[in-house]
Amino acid sequence: AIATPRALNIELIDAYLARRALDYLVGFNLSPVLWRKLPGAKSAGRVQSVALRLICERETEIEKFKSQEYWSVTTAMQTAQGQNFQARLTHVNGKKLDKMSLQSQTDADTAVSAINSGSFTVSTVEKKAVKRNPYGPFTTSTLQQEASRKLGFGSSKTMMVAQRLYEGITLGGETVGLITYMRTDGMNLSGEAITQTRNVIAETYGDEYLPNSPRMYKTKAKNAQEAHEAIRPTSLSRRPEHVKKYLDGDQARLYELIWKRTVACQMQSATLNQVSNTMENGQSTVRATGSTVAFDGFMRVYFETDEDAITSDNDETILPIMNQGDSIATQSVTPEQHFTSPPPRYTEASLVKRMEELGIGRPSTYASIIKVLQDRSYVNVESRRFFPEDRGRLVTSFLSSFFDTYFQYDFTADLEEKLDHISAGNAHWKTVLQEFWQSFKPQTDKVLEFSPQDIRDAIDKDLGAVFFPETADKTSDQMRECPKCDDGRLGLNFGRYGAYIACSNYPDCKYSRDIGQDAEQALADASEDLPKVLGVDPNSTLDVILKKGPYGLYVQLGEEKKPKRASLLKGWSISDMTLDKALALLSLPRDVGIYPETGNVIQAGIGRFGPFLLHDKKYTSLPADDDVLTVGLNRACELVAQAIEKDAKNQPVELGNHPDDNEPITVQKGRFGPYVKHGRTNATLPRGTEIADVTLEQAIDLINAKKASKKTKAKKASKKASKKRSSAKKSKAKKA
Repeated sequence: AIATPRALNIELIDAYLARRALDYLVGFNLSPVLWRKLPGAKSAGRVQSVALRLICERETEIEKFKSQEYWSVTTAMQTAQGQNFQARLTHVNGKKLDKMSLQSQTDADTAVSAINSGSFTVSTVEKKAVKRNPYGPFTTSTLQQEASRKLGFGSSKTMMVAQRLYEGITLGGETVGLITYMRTDGMNLSGEAITQTRNVIAETYGDEYLPNSPRMYKTKAKNAQEAHEAIRPTSLSRRPEHVKKYLDGDQARLYELIWKRTVACQMQSATLNQVSNTMENGQSTVRATGSTVAFDGFMRVYFETDEDAITSDNDETILPIMNQGDSIATQSVTPEQHFTSPPPRYTEASLVKRMEELGIGRPSTYASIIKVLQDRSYVNVESRRFFPEDRGRLVTSFLSSFFDTYFQYDFTADLEEKLDHISAGNAHWKTVLQEFWQSFKPQTDKVLEFSPQDIRDAIDKDLGAVFFPETADKTSDQMRECPKCDDGRLGLNFGRYGAYIACSNYPDCKYSRDIGQDAEQALADASEDLPKVLGVDPNSTLDVILKKGPYGLYVQLGEEKKPKRASLLKGWSISDMTLDKALALLSLPRDVGIYPETGNVIQAGIGRFGPFLLHDKKYTSLPADDDVLTVGLNRACELVAQAIEKDAKNQPVELGNHPDDNEPITVQKGRFGPYVKHGRTNATLPRGTEIADVTLEQAIDLINAKKASKKTKAKKASKKASKKRSSAKKSKAKKA
C-alpha cells in the first residue's frame, strides 16, 4: 500500500463526516433537552436510544403477556418385535391438532380416550435425506453472537480479545497478527485464504470433506458495506493447539472459535437421514420421528446451535424399522400440561442480531452502544439478559412521546441508507444533514417550550400500566388511589434526583414513594410520623431519633449542635427500624479484630461510597453479600488480604536512575495502561509491552521522547500566542 499510494476517497470521507455530524447533532441537542425536562436522564443518541427502545418494548410485551394453558399427549409404543419408541398425537377424529387445540385437562382426557380406543397400524413410512449447509465465516455481529452463546463473552469483551489477536501475539520472538480485521460486515474470503483452508481440510479430514469448488458467501444484512473480508485466521496453518501456549485462556478460546468457523465454512454439507412414521387406530393419529447422521460433513468441526447436537451418538433419535400395515401396541399414554411463555428478554447476542436485521448501527458500534446503556444505568444485566431500569423506560417514553419520528426503527435504518448513498457518491453529505436538521431543530425547540406538567402527563399516560399494574382484585385506575387520603390520585412526578410517585393533593397529602418501591411498604412508611424517637441510648442516655433528610432516612443521637448520624442501609425501611438496629448503625465504624500479618486493627463502617473495611489507612469496599454490621474477622482478613495482594501488583517498580539528574525512574500500572514515570513526566508503554519486560534503557528513551514532545508543543503554543498578540495589536491599530 505504501509502494502504490492512491488518491483519497472523498465519498468515504464525506460519509464519515456526515455520520459524526449526525451523532453530534442528535446527542448535543437532545441531551440538554433531557437534562432540563427529565431529571435523572443522562444522555440520548441516534442509535443508542433505538437500542434502548428495543429492550424496553420487549419488557412491555412481557408485562402485557397473558399465559395460556395447553396440553400435549405422547404415547410409549412397541413394535411386534418388542422394540420401544415414542410417538406424538397429531389428529383426533380426523381433525389436525395445533399447539393450542387441547386447552384443558378435559380436552386431554378426550384425546387419551381416543388413543386407547383401539390398536394402531402403521399407515405411512417416510424417509428422506436432508442436507445441512455450513455457516458463513464470521462478521463482527456473528462473532459477537457466537462468543456470547458459546463462550459467555459480552460484546465489549469479544471485541477487546479480538483486538489483541488482530494487533499481534509474540510467537517465537516475532509479533504476528493472528486474525484479520475484526470490524467488518463482509463475508468474502481472499483467494489465498480459501486455498489454505481447502488444503487444511484435505490434509486433516480427507477429500470426502472437501467440496468440488470453493463456497462463496454474501451477507444478508441491510446496508452492509463489505469493505473488509470476513474475520479469519491470517494463516490457517497456525492451528489452535499450536498457538495455545502463547495465548491466555480467553484469547485461545476465541481464536479456536474463529479457526473452526473458517475451516467449517469451506467443508462439505452434512447429510441427515430423517424418518417419519404415522400410525392410526380409527379415532386418532400419532407420529414418530427420528433422524440419524449419514455424513457429518462440516459438523465434524463446528456446531452453531443446540439443534446441531443431534450429531452426537447420545442425541440421535433412531426409530425401529417399520413397514406399512404393521401392528403397533400402545404401552402408556402421557398427557402433559404446558403454559405459553412470553418472548424472552434480549441477550447481547440476540440484541446485536436484531439491530443487524433492522439495519441499525454498524459492526464497530454494537459493543459501545451496549456498554453506554449499562454505564448510564438505563439497563442492567441479570443472567446474561437485559432488564430495563426505570430510568431507561422513562427516557424511552419521553423520546417516543416527543421525538417519535427520529427514533423509529425504519427512520434510523433509512438514515443509514442515506449515509451509504453518500459513501457511494450518490448523495451530498451536507444536503442529507440539512434535510435532517430542518425538521429536527424545530422539534427540539418546541419540546423545550412544553411545561413540566405536559411532560409528566405524557409519560404518565404512556407508563401508567407499568407503574400501576393491574392485580387480581384491582384495576390500574384503582391502583392509583392514594392510600393515605380520600380523594387523592397517584401519578408520576419529577424531583431533583429523578422520578417518583406522588399524590395529587400535595402539599396537603405528602404520600410519596420511589418508582420501584413496594406500595404497601411505602404506605407503612408514610403512616409513620417523622422524626420518631426509637428509644434511649443506654451509654449516653440520649434519644435515638429516626429522621428523613434530602438524601434519605437516617438515625441521629440526641439533638446537640453536631449530633452523631448514620444513614440507613440500602433496602431498610421505617417499619424495619428498631432501637438495636439504630444503635448498631450509630456504633460504626466498629473494630472487627486484629489482622494477624500486621497486628493492626480492621474496622468496618459506612462511607460516602457504601460499606467499607479500613486497615492501615487503606479502604476496601465491602461486597454486597457481606453485612457491615455482622462481618466477622475471618471474612474481613480474607478481603484485606485480597486488597493487599492487588495493591502489591500495582506497586511501582524502580528500574534505576536517569543519567541526567540521577532521579529514579519507575514503571507502574495506570488507568490507561502501564507507563514509566520520572519526576513529573509520564510516558505510556508501547501497546503489548509487559511491565516485567521493560528495561532501564527503554524507559530512558521513552522519557526523553516525551520531554522532547512537550518542548515542541510548548514552542508551538508560544508561537501561536505570539501571533495572536501581534494580530490583536494590528487590529487595534486598524480600528484607530
